[in-house]
Amino acid sequence: MVSLYETPTRRKPLKDPFNHFMFIFSHRICRSSTEFLFRNKYTLRRWSCPLHKCYGITKQQRIVKTRFPLLYCLANTSVDESTKDSGNVKNASQPLPNIASWKRQLKVASYFFLWYAFNIIYNISNKKLLNAYPFPWTVAWVQLAVGVLYVVPLWLFHIRKAPYIQLDDIKRLLPVAAAHTVGHISTVVSLGAVAISFTHVVKALEPFVNVLASAVILRSVFPIPVYLSLLPVVGGVIMASVTELSFTWTGFIAAMLSNFAFTGRNIFSKISMNDQTSYKHMSPANLFAVLTILSTILLLPVAFVWEGPKLYPGWILATSGKTTSMQLITWLLTSGLFFYLYNEVAFYALDSVHPVTHSVGNTMKRVVIIITSLWVFKNPITRANAIGSAIAIGGVLLYSLTKYYYSQKIK
Repeated sequence: MVSLYETPTRRKPLKDPFNHFMFIFSHRICRSSTEFLFRNKYTLRRWSCPLHKCYGITKQQRIVKTRFPLLYCLANTSVDESTKDSGNVKNASQPLPNIASWKRQLKVASYFFLWYAFNIIYNISNKKLLNAYPFPWTVAWVQLAVGVLYVVPLWLFHIRKAPYIQLDDIKRLLPVAAAHTVGHISTVVSLGAVAISFTHVVKALEPFVNVLASAVILRSVFPIPVYLSLLPVVGGVIMASVTELSFTWTGFIAAMLSNFAFTGRNIFSKISMNDQTSYKHMSPANLFAVLTILSTILLLPVAFVWEGPKLYPGWILATSGKTTSMQLITWLLTSGLFFYLYNEVAFYALDSVHPVTHSVGNTMKRVVIIITSLWVFKNPITRANAIGSAIAIGGVLLYSLTKYYYSQKIK
C-alpha cells in the first residue's frame, strides 16, 4: 500500500444503496481500521463502522489507496501537520481513542462470556451423556473427532490459514499430543465417575503439580511465598474430598491424573516448541487444532480395544428407557463441539488480557461451573464440602497473584 496525496476528480455519483453496501463491506475488508473512505461525486466521505458516528473530511488529506478503486483506508497513515491542525479534521480524530477502547472492552468481555458459556454447555452435556451412556473412552474420542470435523473445513475453505507442518514437527508434537490425550480422557473418566463440582475441585490442584514438575524437570524454583500460597489449595481439596458424598477413587485418581497430564503437556510444549521458526501460521488456535488431530489418531485404537465390543449393547441398553438415540447423538455432538470451542476461545481470552486477569477469570470459571452443575443436577453437598471447595479455589487465586507478584519483582 502506497501513501499519496489525492485530489478528487469528476466521477459518476454513486447510488445510495451502493454507498450503504460499501459502508458495510469495507468493515470486512479492512479490519485494521475503524474508518473508511470512498468517493461520492466530488467529495471524499469518511465512514466509521456501523456502531460509530460518521465524520466529514476535507478533499485534501493524505490517504492510502487500495486495490479497490472506490475504497480507501486510513490505516497505517498519518495526516501532515497542516492538515491535522485544520478545522475540518480536528473534530474527526478526537473520538477515536474512546472508540478503540470501547471496542476492545467489548471484545474481551465477549471472549470471557463465550469461554464461560461454552465450558458450562460442555460440562452439562458431557455429564448427561455419561450418565446415560457410561463409555468415557469412546465419548472422549468422539469429542476429539468432532473438533477435527470443525477445524478442517476452516482450513479447506481458507477461512483460517492452515499450518504447514513437516514430519519432524509432528515428531516434536507427539509427546505434547500424547499428554493432551491422557489429560482429556482422564477428565472425561472423572466427570463420569463423580460429580462435576468435585472433579473441578480436584483439578484445582493443577498449579501444585505444575510447581513440583517445574522444580524437578525444568529446575525452575519459585520464592518460598509462592509455595506457601499453595497450602490452602491442598488443604481445601483434602477437606472437600473427605466430605464429598459422590466420592470414588476412580473419579479422584482420574482427576489427579489429568492434572499430571496437562502439566506434562505444558512442560513438553516448553521443551519442544522453543524454536517455532519452522512453523507457518502456527497460532495458538492452530496449535490446539493440530494437537486435537494427533490426539484423535492416538486415542482411536485404545478406545476401540477398551470399549469396542461393549458399545452396541450399551447403546441398546441406554436407549431402552427414557433416553432416545437422538438425545445421545445430540449430547455427543454438543459436548464435542463445545469442548473444542471453549478451549479455542480460552486461547483468545489469554491473548487479550493480562495474565492476572486471566487467572482470576479461570478461577471464577470454576466457581460458575460448580454452581451451575449443582443447580442442574441437584447434587447434595455438605457444609464442610462447600467450605473445602471454596478454600481450594480461593487458594488457586492466591497462588496466581503471589506468583505474578514475585515474577514482576524479579524483573
